[in-house]
Amino acid sequence: MLNKNFEALYQKLLSEKTKRTSERIILVIAIASFVVHLAIIYLVDFGIIPIKQPSELLTNPIAAIYTPFSFILVYEVYLLVHYLPNSITTYIGKQYEIISLIIIRRLFKDLSNLSLSTDWFSIKYDLQFTYDIVASIALFFLIYLFYVQSKKRYSVSASLQPLGDGTTRFINIKRVLAALLVPILIALAAYSFFSWLIHTLNPADHTATSFTNINNIFFEQFFTVLIIADVILLLFSFFHTDEFHKIMRNSGFIISTILLRLSFSVTGLLNTVLIVSAIVFGLLILVIYNRFEAEIARQEQGKAFPA
Repeated sequence: MLNKNFEALYQKLLSEKTKRTSERIILVIAIASFVVHLAIIYLVDFGIIPIKQPSELLTNPIAAIYTPFSFILVYEVYLLVHYLPNSITTYIGKQYEIISLIIIRRLFKDLSNLSLSTDWFSIKYDLQFTYDIVASIALFFLIYLFYVQSKKRYSVSASLQPLGDGTTRFINIKRVLAALLVPILIALAAYSFFSWLIHTLNPADHTATSFTNINNIFFEQFFTVLIIADVILLLFSFFHTDEFHKIMRNSGFIISTILLRLSFSVTGLLNTVLIVSAIVFGLLILVIYNRFEAEIARQEQGKAFPA
């Protein structure tokens, strides 16, 4: 059992009640941020707020959707941490959902820069929009397949057995890790937001964080933290199981997360290819893992009911 004080902290940060409260708060913030962003765009457009070189997010009303979507993504990050102690596959699935929503958010930004012309495939923003629109459909389908695979269970008898000491210990480790991730991610989100705000309102201020790609703000660091968390889980999983297929699954998921993290360091088509490849790799790992589970269940059934 976890320490009572830590259990109380975990319930405060990651309980169902906290999740529902966080959802309502984020929804209010998202709506308010959309109104504020929209107002700032028009104030800049009318010259009431003088900005010599306004950010691309302050030149088109469509771009105002970008800000509330960013807060929704932060809530998705919270959900990822919330589901970490429950299921590794759900936790990985949430990673895939987040990267897909980042692409959807990027589409809103692409729309504000879209140029409708016959030179569609030679214009940078139009090309990026094409990559993102195709990738969003592909990722939606791949995530659907991933969740279909994650729901498969092959050992009914095992699911009815009480949890062993090793399993309980591993779940407690995941709860500790999840509780530690919450303040880290809140600090990262706050720092990224205020740095972005300073840079947006005053792009000439070189003391602010330099943003080579605004879509990467917070999430580049976030996926770095996830890789560290995944490695910690992999190491502790050795105390829980030494079964080859489970170790391969957990290791494969780490590689998938690393590929997602690498996608932030590139742009254009390569960025899209890395993201899709990461999810395809994770899906294939899960498909093969399920084949292992099915074969093990078949062998166990054969031993229980010999011919």
